[in-house]
Amino acid sequence: MSFKLTVNGKSSTVDVPAEMPLLWVLRDVLNLKGTKFGCGIAQCGACTVHINGKATRSCITPVSAAAKGNITTIEGLSAEGTHPLQVAWQDIDVAQCGYCQAGQIMSAAALLAAKPHPTDADIDSAMNGNICRCGTYLRIKQAIHKAAGMGGPSSTSGGGGGPAQHVHQERE
Repeated sequence: MSFKLTVNGKSSTVDVPAEMPLLWVLRDVLNLKGTKFGCGIAQCGACTVHINGKATRSCITPVSAAAKGNITTIEGLSAEGTHPLQVAWQDIDVAQCGYCQAGQIMSAAALLAAKPHPTDADIDSAMNGNICRCGTYLRIKQAIHKAAGMGGPSSTSGGGGGPAQHVHQERE
C-alpha cells in the first residue's frame, strides 16, 4: 500500500505493507537511522519518536496508524543539534554507549513540551520505561533539568528558574 507520511516536516510517500512498524519505515525506507531497534515490544524506549508531539514507540506502531500524524524523529529535533536537550546531554556527558539516548531525548522532549519545568517526579513518570543499560539515569535527569532551564524549542517559558537551579552543573 501507499502511505503519505510527514516526517520531520517533510512529506514522503512510501509503498509498504499497512502493518509494517513505523520503526522499519523510518530506518529502512526513509534512511533515518537515529531511531533505534531495542526490544521490538515497546518495553525499552530506544525506538521512541513523536507522533503529533506525543512520545510513541515506533516498533509497535503500524505505519498505517502513523500516516495521518506529524512524525518527528531525533533527526528532526534540531537540524544543527542545538535543541536544549541535545546541548544539555553533551554538557552533562550523559551518554556512555549511547544506544538508548535518541529514545531518551525524544521522551524528554515530549515531557518538556508538556511541562517546561518538570519536577523529579514528572521526569521519573515521563521517562519510566526508557531503559538505559549503562545506568545513566541520574545524568539523564540532570540534563532534563538543565534543558528546562535553557528554554528553547520545547519550552514555552523562555528559560530560567525552576528546578534547573538546584541541579549539579556539568563538569568544566
